[in-house]
Amino acid sequence: MNALDMLTDAIQRLYDLGGPVVLFLTAVSVLTLAVVLYKLWQFRAAGVGRHRALRDAVAAWDRGERAESARALERSRSYLRPVIAMAMAGDVDSARLDAEAETRFAALERGFRFLDGVAQLSPLVGLFGTVLGMITAFQALQEAGSQVDPSLLAGGIWVALLTTAVGLAVAMPTQVLLSWLETRIDAERVLAGQALRTIESPAAGREAAPKPQGLRVHA
Repeated sequence: MNALDMLTDAIQRLYDLGGPVVLFLTAVSVLTLAVVLYKLWQFRAAGVGRHRALRDAVAAWDRGERAESARALERSRSYLRPVIAMAMAGDVDSARLDAEAETRFAALERGFRFLDGVAQLSPLVGLFGTVLGMITAFQALQEAGSQVDPSLLAGGIWVALLTTAVGLAVAMPTQVLLSWLETRIDAERVLAGQALRTIESPAAGREAAPKPQGLRVHA
């Protein structure tokens, strides 16, 4: 038996077990797993959460140590490095810097809507399968007339409830993973906002600025 025959046999078994709804939810779960694995790889490749050199560069800039800040920024592999470099160059305004950061966040958030849709709709699809299964079970019970076989009804209900269980099994881990990914992005936004505002208004520059003299009141 080759791989194609094994796949066909597995699909047929899933169809016999729970019908088209379970087969559909299984396909959705495979696609969801692929999206989650891609997002984890993307976060790792972008250096999400790994901003030690970037933080060092911003801290040095805040102290007024421009040379040290440049050296620390060179060591950074963060996806936010180009935005921080633009801020340190001073060639663009705050709105442009925020837009550049948001462009990078949007790339990391791509696929979140799909995951949210899976988490929201999978239980409903499972419930829809349960309703269809119950209808089929009671139709079979009606056709049996007086010759009612309890195992016929029990088997139909078991298959119907299976679709709800599969829907919940797909939705719950998807929602947990999506919440974790969104939490990471929220932390990245806070970091970027703090870094950009620090570069625009470093503590060293504020300390060096002359303090306004008090007005003299003449009698």
